Amino acid sequence: MRLNEIRDNASAKQNRKRIGRGIGSGTGKTSGKGHKGQKSRAGVAIKGFEGGQMPLHRRLPKHGFNNIFRKEYTIIGLDVLQKAIDSGKIDSKKKINAEILKINGVITKVKDGIKLLGNGSIKAKIDIEVSATSSSAEKAIEKVDGKVSIISSKIKENNESVSTKD
Repeated sequence: MRLNEIRDNASAKQNRKRIGRGIGSGTGKTSGKGHKGQKSRAGVAIKGFEGGQMPLHRRLPKHGFNNIFRKEYTIIGLDVLQKAIDSGKIDSKKKINAEILKINGVITKVKDGIKLLGNGSIKAKIDIEVSATSSSAEKAIEKVDGKVSIISSKIKENNESVSTKD
């Protein structure tokens, strides 16, 4: 590099393109949109349009099913519980429920309840209250003389009877 080769960074100083500002600008008159037609006008939304042919997103079959009543549980394993007991976050002699797990930082969110899974092993005798449990987790807790209580989820049901006139 020599002194006579030093110059400004041209790309950093480039002005934005001002369309529709006269014929001399290069993007005047039609503003770079060509002549007539749907695409030259405002409010164009033909992203999935294939010239009248049935679009791909409508040709493919519908797939799957979303159950709007599905329960989304916060999952916790036996190994996580044992680690929390060993570190002193949870007292194994007291009853363990969602509130205690959240307060002590074992879980961050209680969604529709807590599901206990049999990942890992547990050595401490515990009394736990959960919304759902796997059979392996239940067997592992009962093996160490623990107790699992399953609580029902909090769903408001309308038990109002409708009277009809005869």
